[in-house]
Amino acid sequence: MKKTLYSLMLSDEVVAEVDRLAHKYGTNRSNLINQILAERVGLVTPERRINDILAQIEQLLLPSRDIVPFFAPNAMTMSMKSSLEYKYRPTVKYEVELFRGNEEALGEITVNFRTQSAALLGSMAEFFRLWKSIEDVHLRPLLGANAPRYALCEGRFVRSIAVPEGDCSSEELAKVISEYIKLFDTMMKGYLAGRFDAREVEACYFSLMRKSRVLI
Repeated sequence: MKKTLYSLMLSDEVVAEVDRLAHKYGTNRSNLINQILAERVGLVTPERRINDILAQIEQLLLPSRDIVPFFAPNAMTMSMKSSLEYKYRPTVKYEVELFRGNEEALGEITVNFRTQSAALLGSMAEFFRLWKSIEDVHLRPLLGANAPRYALCEGRFVRSIAVPEGDCSSEELAKVISEYIKLFDTMMKGYLAGRFDAREVEACYFSLMRKSRVLI
């Protein structure tokens, strides 16, 4: 949604109240006024849509015992924590960032992990490569040039969120992203604990993909 500079005459009292609310919601004066006017005339801004999607992801993940979501209203990102089934229960942190207007990707999912165990680091890197190879086989042929991009460096795995084909509601996008994260978390834990092998991880992924109307 293109933005243009406009000049408005506003009372000092109104500006003071807008600034107070902007600080409370973690945004700035221009964004808050833009959002207020958009709601008044019935428009959904990219910021509002992102807020709605992330807020719904939080609600969908709250019942989970394995993933704890954290979301601050009006933010462009949210985070989640999960503990691995491994000796000292190391924590994995997921971050979901949604973009305002990027035709190449809807956003990114980042998996951050901190551990001093070389064995665990090696096993996690092995799982991430397995996951990418599964998506290369099953997802890439369907999405083509729109397929996700990946990056793996020390302590971080990043996967872009593909722009879905056709119109999708905020509810649909929130559901498919939350289901994706839950499956990833379950498969990663099971693989690292030795409960799932590569073939079982692939079968579970393929099963979820077949049920999904929206592919990301």
